[in-house]
Amino acid sequence: MEMTKCIHMDANILLGIANDRLRHECSSLHSLAAMMDVNERQLENRLAEIGFHYEQGLNQFMPDIK
Repeated sequence: MEMTKCIHMDANILLGIANDRLRHECSSLHSLAAMMDVNERQLENRLAEIGFHYEQGLNQFMPDIK
């Protein structure tokens, strides 16, 4: 799968891919965004659409607490 096209897929699938890459391959949001060839804000905004935000200390996207 070409990573640069992931940003346009269903946000729930993108969430799974992003957290998997963060867990196994990328040490930060910056490195994940570089791997996917997208802007960090673009990635954060896309996942915010489904209620998730990036937690730097955990290095993963977590659900927003309401």
